[in-house]
Amino acid sequence: MFAGNQPGLCHHCPVKLTIVHIDPAPPTRSTPGVDFGWTDAEGELYERARKFGGAVGGAKDGAFTFSRENWKRCGDFGLLGLSIPAAHGGMGLSAQTTARVLEGFSRGCDDTGLAFSVAAHLFACLMPIEAFATDAVKARLVRPLATGAAIGANAITEAEAGSDVFAQKTRAVRDADEYVLTGNKVFVTNGPEADVFLVYASTNPAHGYLGITAFVIERSAPGLTVGKRFETIGLQGAPIGAIYLEDCRVPVENMLGSEGGGGVVFQHSMAWERACLFATYLGVMERQLEQAMKFASERRQFGKPIARNQAVSHRIVDMKLRSEAARLLLYKACWMLDSGEDPTLAAALAKLAVSEAAIESGMDAIRIHGGAGVMVEAGVERGLRDAIPSVVFSGTSEMQRELIAKALGL
Repeated sequence: MFAGNQPGLCHHCPVKLTIVHIDPAPPTRSTPGVDFGWTDAEGELYERARKFGGAVGGAKDGAFTFSRENWKRCGDFGLLGLSIPAAHGGMGLSAQTTARVLEGFSRGCDDTGLAFSVAAHLFACLMPIEAFATDAVKARLVRPLATGAAIGANAITEAEAGSDVFAQKTRAVRDADEYVLTGNKVFVTNGPEADVFLVYASTNPAHGYLGITAFVIERSAPGLTVGKRFETIGLQGAPIGAIYLEDCRVPVENMLGSEGGGGVVFQHSMAWERACLFATYLGVMERQLEQAMKFASERRQFGKPIARNQAVSHRIVDMKLRSEAARLLLYKACWMLDSGEDPTLAAALAKLAVSEAAIESGMDAIRIHGGAGVMVEAGVERGLRDAIPSVVFSGTSEMQRELIAKALGL
């Protein structure tokens, strides 16, 4: 997941959870242009996702920890296969609706790490498998991944291959009906818990970008060692770590697409990830806005609510402005995905806008809450810590600016 140029990167709840059975014909987007409205079915799904997020979120003993129990709940709800065809165990939603549901879930769930793990699993591992794997691999893995019986992880980043993601040192050498992989991957989201890994390796170093190949590796594969979980600044509920490949043998049928086609697989996953994953932060910003407005209306200083102070009210206005602008950019990127248009520029704009807005909103929430904002037990400062990694993973903000500049012909 993390492809930065610097080191980057459920819980038991008191609410009785009712498993949601999804309509076999879920809502899809069918309008020819960007639609700013939602059907009744889409609105209902958003609200169900928001309520489900509230039920599955919550710290245990003051901390967020990953649990298979909550992961399976997410699978039962349908979150882990939102954009996967219904025939393969998913909900078959469009990119726009997928993003909207993730936004709703993150608005209700205060464990942003869990939401991040869900999105990373779906966009960076499961969707490439569904799109590029052989029929045999699809039949074996897609449904378990889409329903929560298995956890997926994407392993591309290396210590010396961050923003330069195709400077891979991990090698894959063909040996009869197998490939033998050797190398290490870092910042693997879901890595410590994953059952299935999508691993990128160089099959022909001389060809650079065209020499990268993607493979599906199951946890039981000989030669694969899963490292311990990293401690990160935020996203506490997301297990992030490293994996080590030492003469790891992978059947040829586990290759995604063709040899040397890893760049195509990666770009496919990045388009979905940059467009849809960041909807999680839209949900977080909406929750922060609601909390800031409530606090500012109730907190009184000098005989009046602090919301009556222009310095506070304008800060809240800025939170609203940033989130709405970022939301429109993200929806446009999703619409382009659904329309079959090249979403590269739109996704880069959306990713940049959302991640930078998330940090600013986190800072504003702390300033509005004052002393309470810096107290860990209040939970306000966690929004900022969870936002900071967003400018590193899925390509740093600097890399998004490079993509945008290139698209502008600069």
